[in-house]
This record gives sequence, C-alpha cells and structure tokens, in this order.
Amino acid sequence: MVAKGKKTPAKKSKAPKAETTVTRISATDNTEVVEEKKTKKTEVKATSAKKSEEKAKRRNPLKATGDYFKGAWYELRQVRWPNRKATWSMTAALLVFTAFFVVVILLLDALFKYVFQLILG
Repeated sequence: MVAKGKKTPAKKSKAPKAETTVTRISATDNTEVVEEKKTKKTEVKATSAKKSEEKAKRRNPLKATGDYFKGAWYELRQVRWPNRKATWSMTAALLVFTAFFVVVILLLDALFKYVFQLILG
C-alpha cells in the first residue's frame, strides 16, 4: 500500500538507449547546383506571371463589377445590425461625447487666448 503524499520511484525502461550519431558536413563549392535551382524557380515564376497577366487582360469588366457588388452584398448580409434601442443609445452617447469635447476645446481656446493676452499685453 502506498502512503499518501509519497511518490513511487519511476520505473526504468528496459529499452536500450539509442546512440547519437554526428554527421559532419564539409563545405564544397556547389554554386552550379544553386544557380540551376534559381533559374528553374525564376522560370516557373515567369510562366505563372504570364498566365495570370493573360487572364487579367481577358477578364470582362462587367463581370468584375458584378462580382464586386455580389461580394459587397454578401458582406452586408453578414453584418450584425443593431436594433432601434441600441441605435438610439449609441446616437445619444455620440452626441454627449461631442458636446463634452466641444466644451473642452472652447475652454482651452479661452485659456490660451487669456494667456497670450497676458504675455503680449
């Protein structure tokens, strides 16, 4: 029986330990291989760019405009519109904040005007 709070010793696994192998890499001059890989990548990019340019040139502007409006309509349907009560409360908050900042700016303007009259006075 194991007493509470005491840990039992961990069982040792009987699997043999795998030895670590180190692979040493020596530097060689393989710039030709690197240059071949770069030219292949640039060729692939150039051909894909040409294909996309051809598709863009052939695209119908009326279809593009229609796709734009379809996407806009889809996004508008996903909007969660507020109800009337929430709309009025947000409108009231906007008016209160606007009035508050109008008063703050008017007070700062009056303060600066007073300070400049004292300085230039």
